[in-house]
Amino acid sequence: PRPSGRTCNGSAAPVTTLRDDLAAAPLGRATDYPDAYDPTLLFAVARAPQRHAIGIAGELPFKGADCWTAFELTWLDGRGKPAIAIATFEVPATSIAIVESKSVKLYLGAFAQTRFDDSTVVAGAIERDLAKATGANVRVTMTLPARFHELQLAEMAGTSLDALPLTFDRYELDPGALAVSAGEAAESLRTDLFRSVCPITGQPDFASVAISYTGPRIDHAGLLAYLVSFRCHAGFHEHCVERIFVDVQRACGCTSLAVAARFTRRGGVDINPWRASAGLPPPALGRTARQ
Repeated sequence: PRPSGRTCNGSAAPVTTLRDDLAAAPLGRATDYPDAYDPTLLFAVARAPQRHAIGIAGELPFKGADCWTAFELTWLDGRGKPAIAIATFEVPATSIAIVESKSVKLYLGAFAQTRFDDSTVVAGAIERDLAKATGANVRVTMTLPARFHELQLAEMAGTSLDALPLTFDRYELDPGALAVSAGEAAESLRTDLFRSVCPITGQPDFASVAISYTGPRIDHAGLLAYLVSFRCHAGFHEHCVERIFVDVQRACGCTSLAVAARFTRRGGVDINPWRASAGLPPPALGRTARQ
């Protein structure tokens, strides 16, 4: 079959309770852009409902974190002079909530006209406010301009699936595409073709996704077809990565599994979730060319 060319109708969230949870969020609505520090701008969204939708209840089947990069952070120093930094922060997968991305952008933007003695005070405020919003300790790292040159580009590790000569006609989530072939394997695979859509606004979210595993050999064509099938799927970055982990683990019976995604930025912020089996190290978090 030839590609259907179907369009996505990602303007509506697939889970009614998610829309209910976000009824008071700034996402998808016209908002003011405050420029005075205000931690109440952060809007938390509980993880549990989306995890229940994919069969996760109780103990998590993975470890991991959501790694954010804020490229447009600015504030005023004690003399009123503008200061800048690139801030990274990690929200652990064990947190009870995520923070909705537009609220984070509004929150960080609100530092612009507020005076802080130095970058450590800014980092401390972000750590404190995100910990309160997510219900977990959050680690914040500030990279100041003198060290910007140290931020190197690095594509995700693994064998690219993107040159496989396949025909696609499924652009809605299709876990049935996943399959295993004969034998065992220990390999890392990646794609730069991943796209999903925001569950509220329908805006596209682009990412590179890497999957490392040991166990029954995963069929490469089926894995790429599955990842492409997210193209019209409405889901937050964090939930997409957890869905990939759960679907691959269930369909392929991996002995160990790690899934990482590096999403392109929107509004000066990118989100890079990773989930892995117990005992596996965190992924390298180098910035890709598209980021």
